[in-house]
Amino acid sequence: MLKDIDVNREYLSTPQAAERADLSKVHIARLLREKKLEGFQFGREWFVYTDSLEKYLATPRKTGPKGPIKKKLTD
Repeated sequence: MLKDIDVNREYLSTPQAAERADLSKVHIARLLREKKLEGFQFGREWFVYTDSLEKYLATPRKTGPKGPIKKKLTD
């Protein structure tokens, strides 16, 4: 497992990354598992490479749904 850690890159713990990105810890962990963020898992904890997080935050993303989709009324 330690061979997968790039010691030349700065990294943050999941709570630190969540605070910096204003996202939940669960969402950060999901992004890591889905390989949308680069990082590594050490034991039960996930760590995010800082440069990967900054790149992700700089990329425009669509916002999620604003509420239930309402049916259009037709005459």
